Amino acid sequence: MRRFLKRLAIGLRVRGRPLALALALIFACFLAVPGDGLLPGLRLALFDGYQRAMPRERLSGPVEIVAIDEASLKRYGQWPWPRTRLAELIDRMNAQRPLAIGLDIFMPEADTSSPEALAARLPDGEAALKASLLKLPGYDDVLAASIQRAPVVLGAAGFDVPTPGATAALRTWPVVTRGGEPQRHLRNFPLALGSLPALQAAASGQGLLSADLEHGVVRRVPLVARIGGAVLPSLSVEMLRVATRAPAVRLELGPEGARSVNLGDLHVPSQPSGTVWVHFSRPAPERYISASELLDGSAPPDFLNNKLVIVALTGLGLMDYKTNARGDFMPGVDVHAQLIESFFDGRFLLRPDHMRWAESGALLACSLLLVWMLPRLRLRFAALAWAALSLLLFGGGALLFARAGLLFDALAVWLAMSLTSVSLLASLFVSEKAAHRRSDAALQLAREGAAKAAGELGAARRIQMASLPQAASVFPAETRFAVAALLEPAREVGGDLYDFFMLDKEHLLFLIGDVSGKGLPASLFMVVAKALSKSIALRETAAVPDPGAILNRANRELLRENPEMLFVTAIAGILHAGSGELVLCNAGHDAPRVLRAGGALERLQAADGPPLCVIDNFEYPVQRYRLAPGDTLCLVTDGIPEAMDEGGKQYGMERMDALLAGAGGMPPQGLVDAMREDVRSHVGSVEPWDDITVLVVRWHGHHPETLAV
Repeated sequence: MRRFLKRLAIGLRVRGRPLALALALIFACFLAVPGDGLLPGLRLALFDGYQRAMPRERLSGPVEIVAIDEASLKRYGQWPWPRTRLAELIDRMNAQRPLAIGLDIFMPEADTSSPEALAARLPDGEAALKASLLKLPGYDDVLAASIQRAPVVLGAAGFDVPTPGATAALRTWPVVTRGGEPQRHLRNFPLALGSLPALQAAASGQGLLSADLEHGVVRRVPLVARIGGAVLPSLSVEMLRVATRAPAVRLELGPEGARSVNLGDLHVPSQPSGTVWVHFSRPAPERYISASELLDGSAPPDFLNNKLVIVALTGLGLMDYKTNARGDFMPGVDVHAQLIESFFDGRFLLRPDHMRWAESGALLACSLLLVWMLPRLRLRFAALAWAALSLLLFGGGALLFARAGLLFDALAVWLAMSLTSVSLLASLFVSEKAAHRRSDAALQLAREGAAKAAGELGAARRIQMASLPQAASVFPAETRFAVAALLEPAREVGGDLYDFFMLDKEHLLFLIGDVSGKGLPASLFMVVAKALSKSIALRETAAVPDPGAILNRANRELLRENPEMLFVTAIAGILHAGSGELVLCNAGHDAPRVLRAGGALERLQAADGPPLCVIDNFEYPVQRYRLAPGDTLCLVTDGIPEAMDEGGKQYGMERMDALLAGAGGMPPQGLVDAMREDVRSHVGSVEPWDDITVLVVRWHGHHPETLAV
């Protein structure tokens, strides 16, 4: 099982990027499929959000709605009204010379209040009254005459199922098609419910009132649709045809379906099914005028002049209210009015067929960028990159909507991009967990080795001291620099450490540290810290070695398993043996000293960060210097300045600095020996209470240079 998990981890590490790319390609293929997508509800919610945030601004007001509202019903009686009253309303509107009058009403049955209908209900004994009634004109005839005198467009409702009064035979006006067969693509209603044949014969046109609701919301309406075998324009389009006196509506078709509906100079792009997305404005009560104002003569005399007028039922009890894409609960006639306004304003919402390819391309571009960036970034920067791309997607979609009326499904692209990112991060996480397990195994081995040595403190001391490098054996023929070091544990074993070794032919790494505590726990932690730091340094692959990176990783690894809550103050440095360039990283340690070749003593910058194992994920900064030939760097642990005599007086940094200032001509080993003897003379017979560690590095160099901070 462990072997299988190991192989799986290696496979995910190797195949993490290909897997993410394959996933992105699959999502891109789904986005390219025609239709409303895999998550149409989310897409529609996004497009509705665009409309709520950026409603259409009304640039013109070509439409007026004559509303048979609550006031009209209260004054003139409940619906249906006698056809003579509707005829009177049409006559009064026509007197103001509108461009067209659309009836958002269908009248499939004869008026039951007409004289002939009343005569038919009279008993046989009322022959004289019946004859008198039959001499009167029928109300339907009166309405037909009014319709014939005015530019009236009747409305018809499409049905998918058999409905009483519905028929496939409606009077239609020509729709000229070009480029294909409309039967294959347009929305088809097998039946329609229209007005009486006599009314249809008197009208100037007839248009479709129906629109399919999507989750109870009106978003798209047909510009043209099929009723049986005929093509019928919508009420909005037919009213424009009548207003412009155009002989026919022109329908442009392509291989994918309908492309546009044209009337004279008007060109309205459509979806392949012949529908159009309506760009809704905010509610505009000024579009409406009550029918009662026209009937009682209180309306302005030229209010409807050169306007497109729609008569509709808006009384609350008549139930012709719809929710539009902005979430406004409005009369259904408002959709037709807003569509006509968008015709005049030239503001159309478009989702062309190639938009799905644009979305697929955007997904692939974002996914490629994330697959390239995420493995190279830390988690917080990876999150920022993902957030920036998300903002770019949604901001770009909003900009396309605002500037060009284009409907870009940024949400689908964002979801696919996020899932691709999650798959990549999961692969990287598995890989990182495997690396942590290997580090844990190495750390555990080091602990076990230290624990076995704890049984014999003498052997532990020998092992500990043997693990410390000796300059004479490490650098037997080195002429560019010299190193000397000393470590004297206060007990059999101690918690101080030092190390030095070559990273490559030019870079010397040296390290000094002090583990908190004393005795065996500190010595064990010292062994672990020293071994782990050296292992990390030797595995570092950066072109320019960085002691900060070494301490950063050592800090993270040591914190993972530290039950004794120990910490380590440390200084790691890298010296370029050829140029004298010195890079230091100080983790809570005493500031080092530089003894100039000329004898001057300088105290370098103090610690920039806390000791190791104090703060997780702390990023340790580095300090950069340049040594001059003959300069000597001295590093000590706190066992030297805090060494006390019998009276409790500490050795102190001042005494150490005075010793260093007077040791300009000493070699590194002589300087180490002199400091040890001076500390011993101060302490006397008192047992040391802390480990003493000194590390001295002198750069001989080849050219005289100055120290640069």
